[in-house]
Amino acid sequence: MNLISHLIQRRLKLPAPSTRDLAVQRDLRVPMPDGVDLLADRWAPRSGGEALPTALLRSPYGRSGIIGASMARPLAERGYHVLIQSTRGGFGSGGTFDALRQEREDGLATLDWVIKQSWFGDSLVLVGLSYLGYVQWAVADSLPPQVKAMIPQVTESALTLEFLRQDGLSLETPFGWGALIATQERRWALLRQLMQTRRTRRALSTLPLDRAGVAAIGKRSDYIQDILARDADDPRWEGIDHRHRVAEVSVPVSSIGGWYDIFLPGQLRDFEILQQAGRPARLTVGPWTHLNGDGTAMIEALEFGLPHARGEQPPERAPVRLFVMGEEAWRDFASWPPAGYTPQRFHLHTGGALSTEPPGESPPDHYRYDPANPTPAVGGVRMVADSGRVDNTALEARPDVLTYTTTVLDQDVEVIGEVSAEIWFRSSLPHADVFVRLCDVDESGRSTNVCDGLTSLSSAGQTTSATVKLWPTAHRFKQGHRIRIQVSSGAFPRYARNPGTGEPHTTAITLKAADQTIYHDPDHLSAVILPIRNAEPSTPTSAGGLS
Repeated sequence: MNLISHLIQRRLKLPAPSTRDLAVQRDLRVPMPDGVDLLADRWAPRSGGEALPTALLRSPYGRSGIIGASMARPLAERGYHVLIQSTRGGFGSGGTFDALRQEREDGLATLDWVIKQSWFGDSLVLVGLSYLGYVQWAVADSLPPQVKAMIPQVTESALTLEFLRQDGLSLETPFGWGALIATQERRWALLRQLMQTRRTRRALSTLPLDRAGVAAIGKRSDYIQDILARDADDPRWEGIDHRHRVAEVSVPVSSIGGWYDIFLPGQLRDFEILQQAGRPARLTVGPWTHLNGDGTAMIEALEFGLPHARGEQPPERAPVRLFVMGEEAWRDFASWPPAGYTPQRFHLHTGGALSTEPPGESPPDHYRYDPANPTPAVGGVRMVADSGRVDNTALEARPDVLTYTTTVLDQDVEVIGEVSAEIWFRSSLPHADVFVRLCDVDESGRSTNVCDGLTSLSSAGQTTSATVKLWPTAHRFKQGHRIRIQVSSGAFPRYARNPGTGEPHTTAITLKAADQTIYHDPDHLSAVILPIRNAEPSTPTSAGGLS
């Protein structure tokens, strides 16, 4: 275990521990009001650990093995008792797992149980990423006074609802998570994970999609069926949205996100709510995806959580700390979104140009989208190996992807905040998607994705302005680089294929190719809108650069 401890310390760049000699009390039974017991493990120093603060982690992914070693051990070595609990219906905990719906009642009952234990040292800190962060928001407005801080990472208070928008159904992430949850307790699950990942990926192409769950895991999954068939407004999802609790949180919150994380928009929304409510909170966003963050959360548990648990103030820091990509540097700000960034329109032009000047009269551009050979998802906001910042050269060479690019920038252009696009669009079919991606093109011509988004249209047979909300970002386009946007009609399997027929995703079996048209003329001002630092003094050149 000492070897594992050393490896985790090195990987997460953690300070040296107070001790590596830990005791683990396994399978503690935590009773719920309905008579179900949830199992938990308690990690603590073998000696000298009396009256330490408790870090609580509630997880659907188990408690032992790499989970315990990577989540509980580092905290227990550095000043905490750690209680890691398996949520209802998994890894020995009683009841039936029903994703997201039981975490408020079970979470409140667990808090009540913890503070009554003889080993409890009078203060609690809630810690965890993704689902382990969501369960914090589920109880955030009803915390007992013993809870002193929350540290939610790559998560948000409504979780699944972001995936279920009517204007753009996410497929790969919620489907893959549903398959993971359904298979993670099978025999030799870790050894079979690669095979299962391939099986899940193949299942995403199943028609109709309502058979994909069985194709992926060999049995029906209620969660997978629900995310395929029920949008965010469906009554089935009532009770999983905890956005209304955020403003009522009574403890300091340190929120940690990633620019390529699946939950970033919701996490930033939660932070803005905290700001507006005057709650003590800080935000850290790095260049991470959902799965490849560094040790920031552990550092925050030590430098932010422990002081609050001890009645002290953590080291002073700006409320917002952002990693500015392109500059490749951390910067501090007073708020999100930061002040001093003005929205500026970069217009699409004929010949693939992108400029701050409006276009003149010009013919539209065309491409053909075929859902039987869909435009692929490349990098970006995904929970797979191919995620985050990647080379887009092959993607941009496809005939179903249009690109629009500025001339070489003669000064740095810094973009921090919310990004959107307005694309004048028409399809030969009434149902179509518009996907827009912002990229940074370096001196060698390599195009790297910065942020993107998709919207679905049900009146695409008429010329219409499609508003696309891209992921927020912080990026500096360096002098000598160029700004590019891509326009296409999909990013599969990140987003479900639009069959073009208007049929529900779950039952559609017919895929129709569509001829798509992008307009850019004085009556159709297609543009991407970027929040640019000190945009006012900049003077656009006729060629489309900034001077």
